[in-house]
Amino acid sequence: MSYNTLTLSQQAGIARLTLNRPDKRNAISYELIEELLRALEQVEEEGAQVLLLTGAGGAFCSGMDLDNLRAITSRTAAENRTDSETMARLFRRIYEFPRPTIAAVNGPAIAGGCGIATLCDFTLASREAKFGYTEVRIGFLPAIVSTWLIRQIGEKAARSLLLSGNIIGAEEALRIGLVTEVVEPAKLLERAGEIALQLMQNCPTSLTATKLLLNRYAGQDLDWQLQAAVEANADIRATEDFREGVSSFLEKRKPKWAVDL
Repeated sequence: MSYNTLTLSQQAGIARLTLNRPDKRNAISYELIEELLRALEQVEEEGAQVLLLTGAGGAFCSGMDLDNLRAITSRTAAENRTDSETMARLFRRIYEFPRPTIAAVNGPAIAGGCGIATLCDFTLASREAKFGYTEVRIGFLPAIVSTWLIRQIGEKAARSLLLSGNIIGAEEALRIGLVTEVVEPAKLLERAGEIALQLMQNCPTSLTATKLLLNRYAGQDLDWQLQAAVEANADIRATEDFREGVSSFLEKRKPKWAVDL
């Protein structure tokens, strides 16, 4: 199976999936989302025991692709809802993937890219990595990922991160529980490989059953929370502030919000 926006290889039971748009800082495009979903299906079908996810070049994933972001402002309500449902499906697919997953975050992981990185079972961060949900800066909403973030780092820390839109370094991400471990840049993939090999020594049936059980704990809450998040995510795209936020971001100017706090 061929891909345009990522590469996928498998060796000795370890699947390595690399976001491969280095010229775009591995930004999330509609094509990337679709290919990620296909790649995850392929990894599962081919029986890999561990999935390693990383980015090509100097970034892990910088968030939404600028061309796609520009196009969002002219999409219909139905298209916005479909977009939101697809992103929710991708995030949930990563979170519920039946094999252990390891993210090796080699650089900035911003907005949706932060979600992809931190929904893995293990999130290793290079000391050069940055994390943040910057959606509120452009009139958008970090709705879908918030359903998991509260579980990962607690409500108080999640509120601080989501409402401020701040970008934090790897050490701060470790302190609040967003990442598992901070690694020197040159050792990042080596350390990810060590963890993968350690996991492969465990019983595959037990690993799959453990992930299934953990997913069941969250299942019912996730169902209604994601439904609410999808609706909120789609609704805010219809607002004047969202259109102004996107325009100001693309034009590199200060936004003029319709409503001031």
